[in-house]
Amino acid sequence: MEGGDSLKKSLASLHGVINGKIGQALETRVLQGLHVTHAEKGFMRFDFLVSNAVSDVDGNWSVGALASLVDIIGLVTIYSFANRVASTVDLNVSYYSTATIQEHVEIESKVSANRGKLLHAMVEVRRKGNGEVIAIGKLWMALNKLTPPVSNL
Repeated sequence: MEGGDSLKKSLASLHGVINGKIGQALETRVLQGLHVTHAEKGFMRFDFLVSNAVSDVDGNWSVGALASLVDIIGLVTIYSFANRVASTVDLNVSYYSTATIQEHVEIESKVSANRGKLLHAMVEVRRKGNGEVIAIGKLWMALNKLTPPVSNL
């Protein structure tokens, strides 16, 4: 894993939320079963086991829980790139398939655009094994107005 201080801070924050040491209980619940498999500045890959805690009434992964996970992972990936906290200003999740509880999925997130104080991340969620797309999230995040712009991609 490479990427320096911003990557270490972003992963430490993510683990803090997963373990319930920081953040909200909802965030901790949504991230249960998430494991980082690869991380570098502006790019991350995860394995995720869909837990009972995020299921809907039909035993599928709740679309709201999936959207929350996409938002959190996008934020962590952008933080690893910019070394700054950002706020989501636009979140779009396209759902292509469902995942059931206790199913394994792979998640890949990358910073795909840098427009000064606006950064874009894409988060893809795929079924482990056959790679079928479950959802694709696209996020625009804004850096704090006091945050200096980051270098171009």
